[in-house]
Amino acid sequence: MLAMQKSFPRMRTDTAGNMRISVIGTSGSGKTTLAGNLAAALGATHLDLDAINWQPNWCDLSKNEPEEFRRRVTLAVQTDAWAACGNYSAVRPIVLARATHIVWLDYSKPLVMRRVIQRSFARAIRKQELWPGTGNRETFARWFDEGHPIRWAWDTYDRRRERARAEFEDPALGHIERIRLSHPRQAQPLIVRLAGGE
Repeated sequence: MLAMQKSFPRMRTDTAGNMRISVIGTSGSGKTTLAGNLAAALGATHLDLDAINWQPNWCDLSKNEPEEFRRRVTLAVQTDAWAACGNYSAVRPIVLARATHIVWLDYSKPLVMRRVIQRSFARAIRKQELWPGTGNRETFARWFDEGHPIRWAWDTYDRRRERARAEFEDPALGHIERIRLSHPRQAQPLIVRLAGGE
């Protein structure tokens, strides 16, 4: 397991030289952005588990059709190289069975909350569709809903952090390269390193 340092050991790949990176962290930490940037740098597929899960009218596939959610994720991770984002416990074993790396965005709660509030405000102002074809958008009217990202990030921060810590310390996952980032400024050096740019 690595914390970010100025130098790195050789990064792990599968036997064909592919990387499959699972980016984890609490809501609002920047998982989707980092996974997308990693996928672009590596020429890999970006697997957004939220995009797989959330159907039109905010239908939660993981709760309403869990077997279908697992089936779709199982198919998605068969790709040779990917960077995935999402914390869904129901499919975590499926993702980990294929992953070569885990990147944990272990950012402070004030930083995460600032990010998630800014993101939700921008999305609500722009009326941005979150996942193409779903029609799902954040609105100011939903800010106080229990499942809204701002409240969700606040309520689940400690629990998700402890779960991520336990995963990092699990000896059964010793074959997976585990990297913890404690600040967003560490993200770009990691992308450069994993893409072989150093």
